[in-house]
Amino acid sequence: MSLVVQTSFIGDMVLTTPLIAELARRGPVDVLATPITAPLLANNPSVRRVIMYDKRGADRGPVGLWRAARSTRELFEEGKKSPVRYDAAYMAQGSVRSAIAARLVGAKEYVGFSTSPGRALYTKVMFYREERHHAERLWALSTWNAPATDPPRGIRPALYPGETEREAVDALLARNAGRLSGQQPTASGQQRLVVVAPGSTWATKRWPYFADLARLLSSTYRVALIGGEAEQDAARTIRGEAAVADFIDATGQLSLLGSAELIRRAAVLVTNDSAPLHLASAMNTPTVAVFGPTVPGFGFGPLASPSVVAGNDALACRPCHRHGPRRCPLGHWRCMRDLSATHVAELVERIA
Repeated sequence: MSLVVQTSFIGDMVLTTPLIAELARRGPVDVLATPITAPLLANNPSVRRVIMYDKRGADRGPVGLWRAARSTRELFEEGKKSPVRYDAAYMAQGSVRSAIAARLVGAKEYVGFSTSPGRALYTKVMFYREERHHAERLWALSTWNAPATDPPRGIRPALYPGETEREAVDALLARNAGRLSGQQPTASGQQRLVVVAPGSTWATKRWPYFADLARLLSSTYRVALIGGEAEQDAARTIRGEAAVADFIDATGQLSLLGSAELIRRAAVLVTNDSAPLHLASAMNTPTVAVFGPTVPGFGFGPLASPSVVAGNDALACRPCHRHGPRRCPLGHWRCMRDLSATHVAELVERIA
């Protein structure tokens, strides 16, 4: 029986699903997750139970950490009176706080990376392979007690939108059923859909030309914009600048799995280096990923097939940060400004 600890960002949880699936082949898997990322695991056949750890809310601070861990320890196996005892806890998120949480929950072994801040609390330390995709790195945690093996060929994450998400997307598309003259329908009579995701937690990773791209694509595709409530202001700006009548603004209207379902129906996703990229990998939707201050070589590139990366490889200053700095260190932000909407539109046509 395994415990997977993943209390990081949305994309990290998506990329943890291959590890979860591998462990589920051996026995039950519980996942310690935050309220933000836990919904991504809904309907996942590899997950027995999601244990909530609200590290920024109700479980904040040492007392909250202890309380959350105690409630987990008091979970009982079905038909048994003894508390759950895990064979191993897999530290997919490597902070000291997560390591303490796993220790308080209790397991025979604690498995994590040699680069993690919480590694002093692990019993098994795995080498962090910089050259690997992060989904592969996380999957490799499952091999701590086995001979070194390579990850499965073509490893990809997996998400499982259900009927609720399908109905939400159906309703969204029905509310936006208009069609511009001149657009080309598919053989089924439906216009091909391009989903664009302009958001990112880090400002320098937000490509500035999504409005221009929407305008270029609008004669051939329906364009849908996704994101959370934080992206709604940006969506209104993009819609106004694009001046495209048949434009679906889905920001703030879909859950994470609902967004994954909409991406599944798209011909292409265009996204920054951010969570929707990984949603598309899970749904195997062709992806154009725009990378500015970061690069796919860090291990977070698209895994969908086909996929293509837009990036200014001629800049000596790139990459400048593993996550994306608040501001361009040199002030020019050419890694994004030099990537034109025309170029990205051509990439869309290449893989659509």
